[in-house]
Amino acid sequence: MIKTSFAAAAALALLLPAAAMAELPVGAAAPDFSTQGALAGKVLDVNLKSLLAKGPVVLYFYPKAFTQGCTLEAHAFAEASGDFAAAGATVLGMSNDDLPTLQKFSTADCRDKFTVASAAKPVIKAYDVALNVAGVSTGLTKRTSYVIDQSGKIVLVHSDMDYRDHVTLTLEAVRKLKAAH
Repeated sequence: MIKTSFAAAAALALLLPAAAMAELPVGAAAPDFSTQGALAGKVLDVNLKSLLAKGPVVLYFYPKAFTQGCTLEAHAFAEASGDFAAAGATVLGMSNDDLPTLQKFSTADCRDKFTVASAAKPVIKAYDVALNVAGVSTGLTKRTSYVIDQSGKIVLVHSDMDYRDHVTLTLEAVRKLKAAH
């Protein structure tokens, strides 16, 4: 009986961190943030409210620059950058990489097409995404994309470690927003 209880408690403990990380739901207000990022290797200030003033925002969280999946995802967003621009959307990638790494990634893998920015603990917590931060493990790292309409409401959430559907689904969502206006 004690072994069974211990095993059940251990299993529950393993599930709790994952359950604690549940993305924000569709319809929720997107938390505003200000941070630093890079576009074409140049450092810039990034503010969600300012980006939304221009149109919808595709905010995607990726685990770590220069890893295979994140590189392929960045290439896919870069290749579709003209389509996102035609739909009036801004693409913003976020990870907890340091600024020098983001500068290199913005040029090498984002191909100077969109901004990548630093996701500090408050942003990670506000968006309820699973990204590991130095000294703080949030459980399994996830790849999560949000589409935020110009009013600041989340209209799409896609969370899947497979990068391949992130571009397709977010582009479809911003095209629907454009068609609705």
